[in-house]
Amino acid sequence: MGLIQLEIKGPVAILTVDRPQALNALNKEVILSLHSAVEKLDKDPAVRAVILTGAGEKAFVAGADIAEFAGYSPTEGQTMSEEGQRLLFDRIETASKPFIAAINGFALGGGLELAMCCHIRIASENARMGLPEVSLGVIPGYGGTQRLPRLIGLGRAIQVMTTAKMISAQQAEAWGLVNAVVASEALMETTQALAQQIANNSPNAIAHVLRATLAGIQDSSSGFHAEQVAFGACFQSKEMVEGTTAFFEKRKPTF
Repeated sequence: MGLIQLEIKGPVAILTVDRPQALNALNKEVILSLHSAVEKLDKDPAVRAVILTGAGEKAFVAGADIAEFAGYSPTEGQTMSEEGQRLLFDRIETASKPFIAAINGFALGGGLELAMCCHIRIASENARMGLPEVSLGVIPGYGGTQRLPRLIGLGRAIQVMTTAKMISAQQAEAWGLVNAVVASEALMETTQALAQQIANNSPNAIAHVLRATLAGIQDSSSGFHAEQVAFGACFQSKEMVEGTTAFFEKRKPTF
């Protein structure tokens, strides 16, 4: 795949941005490659969870490739934002299976935005995160101004974006930006174990959880209705029949 690597381990897929010489910076090619991989994985019933990480020990994704967009016009800049969000960031957020970001170093700018569109984030203890775009005279363009306040609150998000300062993995955990911080050498083992726990459960029900939860985030007035519709849709599915039958038979379900 060149700029990205894909490894399948049973029901878990590991998707790696592979540009360590550029600290895994995002450019058009990387975004298109990730889009194709996400489309493929989201449609593969054998894959139950996806881990997204970066190659090497220094960076998850250290941001967008500045050299690629430095000379853009306002129209080109808006198009870059719109296409990137549609092809990758929104596509991951609306996936039917959980994406887990394994943040193994710097997650800055577009890199942090990529981690934030994942459903779960686990960071190594050496990870550093931030949205430093204002130091370049621009703002986050891949959903950062919207997702960061949802995760850590308005005041903290504005502080992160307006100071352009990085925060540590430990601070990110305290603020709720990441689910957990682990030793660098334990990062992939921890995320794979979490992905496997997810894979043991009903993929149909998990897809409905993701859909209903996102509906409430996007429009709080419709979130409860979306949950009710998704709840009803689970009934009499093959997986619900198996789950309830296993419960009564005092055994683990097989999904």
